[in-house]
Amino acid sequence: MTDTPLADTPKARRKVVVVGAGFAGLTVARGLAKADVDVTVLDRHNYHCFQPLLYQVATAELSPADIAWPIRHVLKYQANAKVLLANVTGVDVENKRVVADTVTVPYDELVLATGATHSYFGRDDWAAFAPGLKRIEDATVIRRKLLIAFERAELADDPAEREQLLTFAIVGAGPTGVEMAGAIVEVAKHVMPSDFRRIDPRTARVILIEAGPRVLPAFPETLSAYTHASLEKMGVDVRVNTRVTNCDASGVDLEGGRLDASTVIWAAGVVASPAGVWLGAPSDRAGRVQVEKDLTVPGHPEIFVIGDTSSVSREDGSPVPGVAPAAKQMGVYVADVIASRARDAVPPPAFRYKHQGDLATIGRKSAVVKLPYMNLTGITAWLFWSVIHVFFLIGVRHRIAVAFKWVWDFMTFQRGARLITDQKDQI
Repeated sequence: MTDTPLADTPKARRKVVVVGAGFAGLTVARGLAKADVDVTVLDRHNYHCFQPLLYQVATAELSPADIAWPIRHVLKYQANAKVLLANVTGVDVENKRVVADTVTVPYDELVLATGATHSYFGRDDWAAFAPGLKRIEDATVIRRKLLIAFERAELADDPAEREQLLTFAIVGAGPTGVEMAGAIVEVAKHVMPSDFRRIDPRTARVILIEAGPRVLPAFPETLSAYTHASLEKMGVDVRVNTRVTNCDASGVDLEGGRLDASTVIWAAGVVASPAGVWLGAPSDRAGRVQVEKDLTVPGHPEIFVIGDTSSVSREDGSPVPGVAPAAKQMGVYVADVIASRARDAVPPPAFRYKHQGDLATIGRKSAVVKLPYMNLTGITAWLFWSVIHVFFLIGVRHRIAVAFKWVWDFMTFQRGARLITDQKDQI
């Protein structure tokens, strides 16, 4: 009797689970489109949000749909990817399972890209009075607070009450704080004046509060100084070396006294998602997981942590910044590692972050840009900032729509998204 050779048993496709569909997670999923793996993307929202433009939703320049896209739509042509709407609550490391509120998903490789949220430095009770800006919901809450403040001021008879209603405080002078301050001033001085009869929105006060010695501390001092001067020229009251000691419904307490303000916006810090707690992994003070050079968790080469959830150091020991380009670079790298493993190839060398520059818009025709070999300011920087942000939007339709809105609003001083929605507070 002749033995018949058995056919080779097909190799099982590896299951890759990606938690979080932000810049890092979505880049991993899309980077595995041609890999011999099955990708499952879990997120508690059904959309991917372009966070750098959230402040424009908060100040009625853009609508939420202009900067967000359904995750399923983004991945609809990727046959090896599926999307699950679920709120992840933990990771069973021993049994290689992701635990969510409605489902448990097994994995061979796990990518945690769950981002970060606002940090109130141990005073989480301030969150009720000073919303941050990380999600679409945050932006619409802030937009509602801003618009209602003007409406209530129109109704108020007491001058002191009007002054409080038309005072807006932003805590933290990083890019988000600077952009919010400039945008609110533009709304008050150029968009609102003709809409009201009893108040002059141009009298609104916008105060930018920074505990450190200068605005945009991650930028060169020359660009910080330019930004400071530009904001003051626009009418922003910039207060550096000023620490907030308390926050409540009617304003903030500062080291130098009290500031009554109807609207307080928090842009002072972030803390990572609880991924480190789920894994029992070493983390830094902000909760970011300290990863290996290949972005895996120490002792668990099958688990990657990337984006704002991870603590990664550059060659000189400085931390990789929590910005979108860094998250995307991590996503590209991890997708390459996983794809290499799937085809039994040599994985790429250690992750190396390539810093491409820093950008922040200040206001109309004004921005600052730090590139590796030059700095830009003024309208040149503003045009550069605009082109870069339009380019990174997903889809030609969204790029054209946002660019058209910016051109139209620039020419007409109009903002068509001034809608008070989900109104919980009666005017």
